[in-house]
Amino acid sequence: MGAPVEGWTYEMIEEKYGTLDRLLPYEHYNNGWVREPGTTEDGIERQKLMITAIIEKGDRVNAEDVKNAWIKYIKPESVGMVSEPFEATLLAMAKSGIPARDIGRYCDYSGLNSFARSCHPIGLINAGDMGAAKEDVLEVGQLYQTTNSRGLQWAVVTGVAIAAATRPDATVDSVLGAIYDYCHPDIVLCELDRELKRTAGCKDFRELRKAFDSVYNGRGMPYAASYANEVVTKAVCIFRMVNGNTKDAMIAAVNMGRDTDCIAAIAAGISGALTGASSLPQEYIDQVDYATSVNKYTNSQRTLRETADGLYNAWLNRVNKLKKYVEIMDY
Repeated sequence: MGAPVEGWTYEMIEEKYGTLDRLLPYEHYNNGWVREPGTTEDGIERQKLMITAIIEKGDRVNAEDVKNAWIKYIKPESVGMVSEPFEATLLAMAKSGIPARDIGRYCDYSGLNSFARSCHPIGLINAGDMGAAKEDVLEVGQLYQTTNSRGLQWAVVTGVAIAAATRPDATVDSVLGAIYDYCHPDIVLCELDRELKRTAGCKDFRELRKAFDSVYNGRGMPYAASYANEVVTKAVCIFRMVNGNTKDAMIAAVNMGRDTDCIAAIAAGISGALTGASSLPQEYIDQVDYATSVNKYTNSQRTLRETADGLYNAWLNRVNKLKKYVEIMDY
């Protein structure tokens, strides 16, 4: 939903749509392909590759597992259609045999949100286990960014929040508490805490986006609106403001301006892990599934249900392995 207005100012979105609350066709990369409403973009394609690796392994994955999924499932014709230009370079290095953990060293954008907006599956396979989610984010994320880079430290927020949100007794406050417990105190928490406090009185996305104007307004460099600190901070503030309601998080995010699709991915992703998809209209789900079915560039044409079931079954497999281990060692 955020892809058609990605990079727009919120004033532009307001003028054209009022409140954007529907899926629209769109074009990226000036390649002439007008996508069906609900068509996935580069960030979701990254997620799909991680999901495929998790489903095939039936457990947590490392960087090598996901690199192998790249090589196996990324279609040559997808370059310039559903992926960012730098991803073609990373894929070429993956095919060269370079160790997976070294690949991210050669990406120019160490602070970008490319992994922070995509690592949801890492949080889900580690449902309820925030420590493992953090460990795996920092491991798999090295495909995209340097070890312990700012981009990966902010990605830990996404992974930890989703893992925490899946706990049976989870609340908005407990998810925020997990972020404070597991994330980097200097790189992440100083900025996030400042903005959570500053926006605590915002009642809707119109108030929230204005509050961010004086802080996040970078222009004139590649991906200026897409650095992880900005996108993750906005997403967490939205998550708190809407009390974890998935649809409300999505609508707020796509109307924020700047990197609308990535903000929506994180805000709605954390919210969905906490409260589920019941707030989403069925027409959203049906349209996304249809768009996926006719997308010849995507690396997976699983439906949303098939994707969810695949991840859940992988998590069950992980849990059963742990139970067997406990049975063996319980003496």
